[in-house]
Amino acid sequence: MAKLTEEQKRQRAAKRALRSALDAEADDRRRREQDERWKREGTRLSWADYVAGEPCRGCGEPMQDGLGDWYPLMKLSESEKREYEEADRRFRERHADCRGGRWSISGSRVTHCGFCCPPSPMGPKQMEKLARLLASWPSREERKKDLDTWDLTLRCDHVVPHIQHREHSHASARVVDCPECGERRGVVSSERVGPAYRDDGTIRERAAADRERLARELAAAEAKLTRQRKNAAAIQRRIAELQEELGSEP
Repeated sequence: MAKLTEEQKRQRAAKRALRSALDAEADDRRRREQDERWKREGTRLSWADYVAGEPCRGCGEPMQDGLGDWYPLMKLSESEKREYEEADRRFRERHADCRGGRWSISGSRVTHCGFCCPPSPMGPKQMEKLARLLASWPSREERKKDLDTWDLTLRCDHVVPHIQHREHSHASARVVDCPECGERRGVVSSERVGPAYRDDGTIRERAAADRERLARELAAAEAKLTRQRKNAAAIQRRIAELQEELGSEP
């Protein structure tokens, strides 16, 4: 098989990225339609419904059965293993095309589908814990210091900004709103621009951020060119020395 050229590799990578963006759009649309259906049909349980023992309105199974968590497979008896495998088989049959993963509630063996079944409602203790966690976070102004802007190139070829925490090594968004198309579009490629906010807390203009990024890239390219020139000069000197040595031999 002939070896692919660099241009062919780039073309194949671009096609893969486009297919991935289209798949992300389809999945995003599918999940948003499901969420709208849940809202329209009242599928989500309230905390009162959950406490009253109402079953899941997505699959009809109990939200939790009180049988306790499954032990690791190695610790299950033979009869428990058969029960576990049968439950797993039934779940796979019911949700073969859902592609939504599965979830369960602590202390229960009932497994729910991540696509068919709305998540369980949050209870008062969970709400209190979440409130304490949010209260412990740094202020919004402090959090701004750790945010970077990324340029996302969408399936429609439009480029939109995306802000996220600096610790991420890649853009986390797979589908975003395109303000020019007025539609949700899949992300084909992404590039980190730099800090999203200035020191005074105001958002950094994209043009200024782009200039800073280009200046860094230019400085890096100039430094690389300088190194290459030094290496080339050293090679030329060595060639001249070898030629001189050859010319001086009897």
